[in-house]
Amino acid sequence: MNTASVALQKYSFTSWRTYVAAALFIVGNILVPQLCHLIPNGGLIFLPIYFFTLVGAFKCGWKVGILTAVLSPLVNCVLFGMPPVASLPAILIKSITLVAAIAFVSKKMSFSILSVALAVLSYQLVGMTIEFFMDFNLLHALQDVRIGWPGILLQIVGGYFVVKALEKC
Repeated sequence: MNTASVALQKYSFTSWRTYVAAALFIVGNILVPQLCHLIPNGGLIFLPIYFFTLVGAFKCGWKVGILTAVLSPLVNCVLFGMPPVASLPAILIKSITLVAAIAFVSKKMSFSILSVALAVLSYQLVGMTIEFFMDFNLLHALQDVRIGWPGILLQIVGGYFVVKALEKC
């Protein structure tokens, strides 16, 4: 399988398809976090705000990914107050880093569970480092790994299988 078979659609910012695809992934990033927040600490455990950003970036390319990465947390914050405004900078940094990691990994290797894992681990490492330097709190910086490891695993395994399933679309 080559890399081109993963991102079947690579839309430009002038294509209406870019915005339709991004809107669908943003809706996913709104609905899934709402379901996760029904579970105590579900957002912290499952890290749902990143899932459809990952899927959108792998499936449709970095332009759809970046729209999803930026707009999902902002829309969620405005509509539901989650994530809290204080968390937005770290979440936006991680979301944008996820898209950059996917763009890089997609150019260097074919789509696989390893490429998804590398993208997820990359955004987590960069995000943890930046988060640490934002408030010099190691526990806070390591929160996604300490509490959100199930979400990291879901992003890797679930993201891989969802992108594979969408390849047929």
